[in-house]
Amino acid sequence: MGTHPGDSQDTAAGSILSAVQTFTAPDALPPQSLHPFSLTPPYGSVSSLREVIELTTQITNSLNTHLSLPLLNPKLLSLYRQLTAISHTAQSSDQHIRHAVSVLRKRVGITYGEDVPLDRATIVDWCMSRLEAWGTSAGMEAFREEERDGRMTVVLGGKVLVLDIDFLVDRTDPEKPSIRVATLKTSYAIPNGSAGSTTGYSLSLDGFLAGSLQAFLTEVQKESDVQDSIEAGRLGMLFSEHLSYLMKLDQLALSEGDGGLRWFKDIDNLVLAVEQFATSEANAVNAGQRGAPVPLDVFIMRSHALPLPYLAAPSISFLISISPLSYLSLLRAPASILAAPVSKLNLPNLDIPFGRLRSHLSSHPRPAGTTVATLVLSSAKMSLPNADQISMPNLGTRPTFALVPSGSDIEHTFPQVSDPAGTDAPGWILDFTEGGKYSGVVMSQSRMREVEFVVNPLGGMNHIGSVPMMTFGSGSWLNLLLSPQTTLPPEHYTALYTSPTSAHPPLQLRLAAPEEPGFLLEAVPVRTLKEVWGILEIVKEQCWLNEIIGGHPWVPEGLAAQDDTDMADIEATENELDALLGGTLNPRKLPVNVYLPPSPGDLFDPDDLDALSLPSNHRGARIVMMSPERPPMPGLVEISVTFEPRRPRGVSVEINGAMGADLQIDVLEEVCRRGGLLGLPGRVWVQAQGAV
Repeated sequence: MGTHPGDSQDTAAGSILSAVQTFTAPDALPPQSLHPFSLTPPYGSVSSLREVIELTTQITNSLNTHLSLPLLNPKLLSLYRQLTAISHTAQSSDQHIRHAVSVLRKRVGITYGEDVPLDRATIVDWCMSRLEAWGTSAGMEAFREEERDGRMTVVLGGKVLVLDIDFLVDRTDPEKPSIRVATLKTSYAIPNGSAGSTTGYSLSLDGFLAGSLQAFLTEVQKESDVQDSIEAGRLGMLFSEHLSYLMKLDQLALSEGDGGLRWFKDIDNLVLAVEQFATSEANAVNAGQRGAPVPLDVFIMRSHALPLPYLAAPSISFLISISPLSYLSLLRAPASILAAPVSKLNLPNLDIPFGRLRSHLSSHPRPAGTTVATLVLSSAKMSLPNADQISMPNLGTRPTFALVPSGSDIEHTFPQVSDPAGTDAPGWILDFTEGGKYSGVVMSQSRMREVEFVVNPLGGMNHIGSVPMMTFGSGSWLNLLLSPQTTLPPEHYTALYTSPTSAHPPLQLRLAAPEEPGFLLEAVPVRTLKEVWGILEIVKEQCWLNEIIGGHPWVPEGLAAQDDTDMADIEATENELDALLGGTLNPRKLPVNVYLPPSPGDLFDPDDLDALSLPSNHRGARIVMMSPERPPMPGLVEISVTFEPRRPRGVSVEINGAMGADLQIDVLEEVCRRGGLLGLPGRVWVQAQGAV
């Protein structure tokens, strides 16, 4: 019932006004979704633009036809105006209703809570009935055994997948019985095999499903004054989604017979490979300090993300970025909220325990300052590269293997449907929205092009350099990050950076919005592990920029704060006058201009782009800050901070100016690691005091 261009032929095909208003609906042409990596249905992108072109032709023909008619009757013209006003009102009302209903229906994660029984004596039977209902809804058959000696077993079976769930029931208090998950085992029945033949099960998947189900049981058995039915409903819906996803794999496994188990086993094989590689990268990061744990934030900056199997879905997730504040909160988490340690081999030795990290990332809503991508099998209609491109040599520079060069030898292709029927065949996607629960990652257009080149190296290579920057009225990617709801995007933002120790005057930051549009990256179709790594490298650079810029309270330039207006009324003192004459006056504020240079253009320069090669050099995301020299030195100081995984802390600092100042680059890089990047001009200003 949502309003989209496809309705123009059905609702009011004979009215020019209604046809035009169809494309003026709020969700007709979402500017951030006009790209191949959006989960928006196809009518929201390319086909919509094609319909706009067709509509303009129809409107032109219709207006030319009306111009040839002699309209000399004033009454007829008045009736035309009246009809137009009535049609406009009716069409606008219909459009608003359709849009409201569409938005309500598209809400993700909305639940009205579980109807938990008030009589605690019936809680055990109610929990079992909910479990059976979830299994039946997913397409599984449910079998429940009678309770014996405080134990109860429920079997959920598909055509291939079988779940055996054992529960422990405590009826010490008949009025308040309790139930918890004892064991959960997955097994796979081989079609056309001997009766009862099964294969081994995945312990990781077992623990993930058992933990998800136990979270629901724990919530519904809380006391009524602390029980949250909304949270219970969310947890129940989450477990139901896990069963539905597994049944999707079950159908694919059934269609392939004995070889269908690869749909269940591939994730475990992938987890083993990526965890071993992550351990190798952690050892390379910590090469000078054998045995010491690697800081999580440094590992994330320098490696190919952190693999976290069975975090948000029965698949594998990757932690792409973590802000300094989130890392510090994890590092200093009190012992009372620490999760149980995860005992598993092949994991990198990090300073944050995996149990604590998984518990932090699994909380709802997801903590701010973290970006997670999940590899899932999806039926979303997204454009995929040609199958013959999988075996092609890598034409670009992604992914890179600076820490562990042997990683380039790792090859892993995800299972594909051998004989896809129609266009609804499922495919693997790297999801940044957790199934639509979050909005995705704000990306610049140049990095979106890099992502496209990773998954489709032959798509648009000949003309990619000539495509102009198109904004569709959405403004810069920085506007999308800082003020997505602003109708008139500002060209500059301002913020006040104050030193926590008052080591330098406050910095008056002035950030220029780059002339490059932005989009929301929601999901990318992938087929190989190297494509995943290449995409995560690009997204990680963008997330680094987003976290640094988004971590400060920016306001559009022109909205002066109260402190700025009051400062003009402050009278100068005699000491300030003497300091001014002596050249030692400290300014009330230090002006700092902040720039975000675009990605290197040589990657898309048609003069440097031949048929089968791309330049191998690549420079990461960069932030440039310009501030005045400390008096009496004239000129400006330029500070450039670049995302550089080869550096010990993942960033590189370059300073031009500040002649004679005693600056230690490794100390400044550590400041950037701890979130003080935009305060570097103040530190340089302080160090320049000794050179004056």
